[in-house]
Amino acid sequence: MGGDRLQVEVAFALPAKQRLVALEVPEGTTARQAVALANLPQLFPELPEDTFNKAPLGIFGKALRNPETHTLRTGDRVEVYRPLEIDPKAARLERAKRQASGQ
Repeated sequence: MGGDRLQVEVAFALPAKQRLVALEVPEGTTARQAVALANLPQLFPELPEDTFNKAPLGIFGKALRNPETHTLRTGDRVEVYRPLEIDPKAARLERAKRQASGQ
C-alpha cells in the first residue's frame, strides 16, 4: 500500500445546481470519507449538513450497501443521493387521479 494516492470524484446535484469535486485521497479511503473530504456543506450551504453525513451513496449509479466500509479505487465517482421528496408509487397514483378527473 505504501502511501499510494487515488484520484476520485464526489458528485451531488440539486435540480438547479450540480457539483463534481475531484479529490486525491489516500489508498483505503472509504466512500463516506471521500464525501466528508469533498466539503459539500460549504458548496451547498442551503442544505442541512446532515444531508451529506447520512445520505445514501453510490458509485457510478450503483447504490452502496455499506458506504462506511466501501474502499474506493482510482477513478471512482462517489454519488451522493438526495432523499426522495415523494414516494414514486404515490406520485404515479396522483398523476393517474389527475388524468382520470380531467377526462
